[in-house]
Amino acid sequence: MAIETKKMASTIAAAGDNFSDRLKSWPLRIKSFYNDVRTETKKVTTPSLKEVRATTSVVIITVFIFGLYFWMVDNAIGKSIDWVLRTLVRR
Repeated sequence: MAIETKKMASTIAAAGDNFSDRLKSWPLRIKSFYNDVRTETKKVTTPSLKEVRATTSVVIITVFIFGLYFWMVDNAIGKSIDWVLRTLVRR
């Protein structure tokens, strides 16, 4: 990680402050960027079927729990607003 950061910093430093220096260093910066992308892409791994099933079940269970929670909160707020409006109309 530190080597990649130094390489990127040296590429940026080589760019300079004026437009012509930045334009001249553009191919070098693009090449450095694509090399970094290739290096990071090699680190990517595909999850196993067991991991996919586990995370999918966690997501499905969480969605149902949140759905139940929001249904209960919606009903409670709706009934309390209904109660407030009915008591105000009676007066």
